[in-house]
Amino acid sequence: MNAFVEDKHCAVLVVGSGAGALLAANRAHDLGLKVIVIEKSDRYGGTSALSGGGIWIPNNIGIREQDTYEEALTYFKQCTHGLVAEEKLRAYLDSAPEMVEYMRHNVGVKYNAVTGYADYCQHLPGASDNGRTMFVEPIDAGVLGDDFFALREADMGAKLFGRVALDYYDGQLLGARAKGWKRKIFSLIWNYWSDIGWRLKTRRDRRVTMGSALVAGLRIGLQQRGVTLLLNTRLERFIVQDGVVRGAVVSQDCNHYQIHASQAVIVASGGFEQSQPLRDAHLPGSTLVEWSVTPMHNNTGDALIAGEKIGADTEFMHEAWWAPTVRIPAADTPNVNMRSALFIERSYAHSLCVNRQARRFTNEAMSYNDFGHEMLKDNANTGANMPCWFIFDATYRQKNILGRIMPGSIMPDASLPPEWWDSVLYRAGSIGELARKIGVDPATLEATVSVFNGYAKTGIDLDFKRGHYSFDRFYCDPRQQPNPSLGALERAPYYAIRVDLGDLGTKGGLKVDRDANVLDIEGRPIPGLYAIGNASGAVTADAYPGAGGTLGPALTFGYRAANHIAQRMPSTASSATPPRVHA
Repeated sequence: MNAFVEDKHCAVLVVGSGAGALLAANRAHDLGLKVIVIEKSDRYGGTSALSGGGIWIPNNIGIREQDTYEEALTYFKQCTHGLVAEEKLRAYLDSAPEMVEYMRHNVGVKYNAVTGYADYCQHLPGASDNGRTMFVEPIDAGVLGDDFFALREADMGAKLFGRVALDYYDGQLLGARAKGWKRKIFSLIWNYWSDIGWRLKTRRDRRVTMGSALVAGLRIGLQQRGVTLLLNTRLERFIVQDGVVRGAVVSQDCNHYQIHASQAVIVASGGFEQSQPLRDAHLPGSTLVEWSVTPMHNNTGDALIAGEKIGADTEFMHEAWWAPTVRIPAADTPNVNMRSALFIERSYAHSLCVNRQARRFTNEAMSYNDFGHEMLKDNANTGANMPCWFIFDATYRQKNILGRIMPGSIMPDASLPPEWWDSVLYRAGSIGELARKIGVDPATLEATVSVFNGYAKTGIDLDFKRGHYSFDRFYCDPRQQPNPSLGALERAPYYAIRVDLGDLGTKGGLKVDRDANVLDIEGRPIPGLYAIGNASGAVTADAYPGAGGTLGPALTFGYRAANHIAQRMPSTASSATPPRVHA
């Protein structure tokens, strides 16, 4: 990760350092191509490093007895409702399982299917409730050496006490208070603090999990391959010769350089969610940059702008990977607000969401992307959403994490900063008093809670079917009956927190074909230019088919892009034999 001393040459230039970018770089190298990776910021990993690290892989090796290609295609087509060409959907389904095995056997990044993890859109034909989502195994990132400290650090909310890394299984165990959860906490804390040699270097846990484990594993692969990664290096524009993209002009410390790429440029530099002007121009509903949970100042649409300047087409520019987010001040930095996405908190019992008319408007336990669409829909109908309110009682507060706020059993109210009350968190002795504090009608909120409490006692939500689908109940405490996702709000004090329409990135970008080749406005491939991840239009259109619906396509189309570039090369230029991908 050294600074430039001169212009550079390679076969493939990869722009960005998230999971899709690093996978494409590993694969291109293994296919005999010299690769350079550039990253705009001083940390590699992008949004991928902050993610849960899940990937949505239908018909993967762990579930081939339970899943079929035909069922997955049916579901995929239903999710995207005709907005994505079938050949592109098939390209994903064809290559995704192969890509996972390539990562396992050739790079060393290991994924496992998760039994019982349901697709997000359970109401659609072909939906599965078993294992299309896969999660990565934790990695000892200490082997990265100095590169460990340039790895973008996981969100504090994904760590126990802001230090100890949690993986998917840890989170599920603790969230459900399943048997052995206390022993698991003790084990994690002991392993962290007993690693004294590492503690003397940094407070960061060398055991990395979720998205950080994926990025770290791919970075280790690049180290082993000797692939150059340049930080603080921003894409400015593409170099085009005779209609073919042959590299890029980049900037580093206000100096400009050229990186010549004889075969192709793969842009994997994220979307445009950190650009307020681009948000205002394309996204619905007047959403703010500060509501996003992506790395600040990074994803500002550099590749989008550069691509449009050379005639690239775009698609799905009005869509984002929506997620409801809440404001929680940084614990260790004065006057700085952070954002936490409510991924699973909305499914826990003893809670509900209301708009500013004090009425529920959807199934709170649905996927975060669908919940975002419901916020937009309700706001269009009532003008009383965005923000909305998340309401819960003392039972919820005692048991559950809320963003960066630990459960009351670990972090009681008395330990929270006094300035948070009636600013970040609102608290009151009755539902009516809470309503007055947050500016909604007390009688309406009391009626809403009364009806909801009746549903909690029967276990059947007659309005929105919360807890009806297996996904709704996945993270819940199974001891909560008759419906693990429903619990009455009847124990004071009562709490509220404002919920804004945030995102995990934008879904619109450069339009690409089944091999990630960027298309011009006439629908023709632009030779030498590829786009993957949020730099491209999403293969999922406006949908979120399941956990890992962002990373799965980024990795898969990065894999396909590298394969396509190598296939186009003259045989003399691609003499290296690609490593075998084991079945």
